[in-house]
Amino acid sequence: MRAAVVDLPWYVVTPLLRTWHLTWGATPQEATAAMAGDDLLPQAQYRTTRAVTIDASPAEVWPWLVQVGYRRAGWYAGDLLDNFARPSVRRIVPELQDIHVGQWLSMVPKPSERTAFVVDSYVEPAWLLWRTPNRSWAWHLTPLSGERTRLVTRLKTVYEWQRPLVLVTVVLMECADFAMMRRMLRGIRDRAEAEH
Repeated sequence: MRAAVVDLPWYVVTPLLRTWHLTWGATPQEATAAMAGDDLLPQAQYRTTRAVTIDASPAEVWPWLVQVGYRRAGWYAGDLLDNFARPSVRRIVPELQDIHVGQWLSMVPKPSERTAFVVDSYVEPAWLLWRTPNRSWAWHLTPLSGERTRLVTRLKTVYEWQRPLVLVTVVLMECADFAMMRRMLRGIRDRAEAEH
């Protein structure tokens, strides 16, 4: 609950700061660089590229990404909103480290092909790409000197105007995505650094 209250101002001002929040933490080069999944959804109306530097190697960050998801490790963000009040784990869970192309990454209690991300492709521990019919979500882990990682994520969404609940999607993406993604990136960073 505390996280939702703390982030509430972001939900309100985020649409006013759209240009800034779409590339939060990313350099201009990162924001325009090619990433896995860029060929998917060229008509996406919503595209973000965000980044954070982590004081841990890509091999130490990778396990935190692999175990993400509802009824898995959580999203390391606002657990009340995006994990149905279940706390995200603060450790690597060995039984959640298996990853394969086609694997579903549930976002909700009753996942479907429209609501669950699917592992599209990956190269461990360099990049990972999830997708749905109208979204792609890429993660790139670039090694830096001193056993650090530059974690860059790109989310693309197509607003399907013919669908009845499209306005819910628009509001979530335009108003809530930034606060939750920023918290998730920081959550991954904090967890990986604590284990380093």
